[in-house]
Amino acid sequence: MIENKIMDIEKIPSPCYVLDEALFRKNLELIRSVKERAGVNIILAFKAFALWKAFPIVREYIPYSTASSVFEARLAYEEMGSPAHTYSPAYTDADFSTIMNYSSHITFNSLSQFQHFYPQILAAGNKISCGLRINPEYSDVETDLYNPCAPGSRLGIVASILGDVLPQGVEGLHFHTLCESSSYDLEKTLEQVEKKFGHLLSQVKWLNMGGGHLMTRKDYNVEHLIGVLKAFKERHPNLEIIMEPGSAFAWQTGILVSSVVDIVENHGIKTAILDVSFTCHMPDCLEMPYKPVVRGATDPVPGKPTYRLGGNSCLSGDYMGDWSFDKELKVGDKIVFEDMIHYTIVKTNMFNGIPHPALALWTKDEELKIWRTYTYDDYKNRMA
Repeated sequence: MIENKIMDIEKIPSPCYVLDEALFRKNLELIRSVKERAGVNIILAFKAFALWKAFPIVREYIPYSTASSVFEARLAYEEMGSPAHTYSPAYTDADFSTIMNYSSHITFNSLSQFQHFYPQILAAGNKISCGLRINPEYSDVETDLYNPCAPGSRLGIVASILGDVLPQGVEGLHFHTLCESSSYDLEKTLEQVEKKFGHLLSQVKWLNMGGGHLMTRKDYNVEHLIGVLKAFKERHPNLEIIMEPGSAFAWQTGILVSSVVDIVENHGIKTAILDVSFTCHMPDCLEMPYKPVVRGATDPVPGKPTYRLGGNSCLSGDYMGDWSFDKELKVGDKIVFEDMIHYTIVKTNMFNGIPHPALALWTKDEELKIWRTYTYDDYKNRMA
């Protein structure tokens, strides 16, 4: 849990996501250090963090990014100032020419997609490096929703289909097996990659190790990661190694500030209804699921004021709990959810017309900078 003693919560409007610049820079410094010490290329995954007004800060440390759609590729080109490393489960004819304009690397999920689109890349001058996503059929991820290697997965090509010789024009391979994982999980994955695809590694120029490398987590063994990467490079000196973490960039760097709107009780269960919604503004909490950390609260303690926290949508299941507080909650109290920047802002929605929280930066100079507020027009124009 982050104890940010500098950020003045009372100065922050509710509801509001707030990125802490000092904490963000600390993560970026570590990621750049790993990149330089291990001699690998680390790029930002937009699917976890696409808060583009923070990209000028990111570019001070990391210049490249990875995209999974035509809009993300355009964002990379226009706001990161560099072409994207792009991967999508399936490209469409309508989007592909645009994706080519914004990409330096394009990874295909299947041989059929590569065969269909590669002629367009050749016709455009063959300036894009093409890759194939492989599926090593191994992952330590326990939640099926986030396991890309589960039996029957649509993501990546298994070894039995790929064969012994890569198609002409394929310059790289890409795998993604991790999710908020450790360097030891990566080490075990690499064993499977070498076992099943080792005969193909000499045929390519680069290997993209995907995301899920949570190197900024407090208990992550960074030295072990660097050792694993250096050893792999020694075994495969022909390869440029690419990593594309997402959560690691914004891990524990910001909060969602909310307020109590009402308190209701039913069968002895007290629920504090907030001006935010789990369904709309913290969807991973319900999808994964996981119980977020609330500043100043704990798991239920007998004898202490205890509440569910309820979202302000009409969905019955838009709540989580329970939490205990040191004193009774009252209308107007601020409720602060920790670690709500990565994989949160990118997944929000406007279901039920619930107002979207503002986006803000708490600067390294200890000032609040509001980047974006949302209005009725944002809700209405989504369906215009």
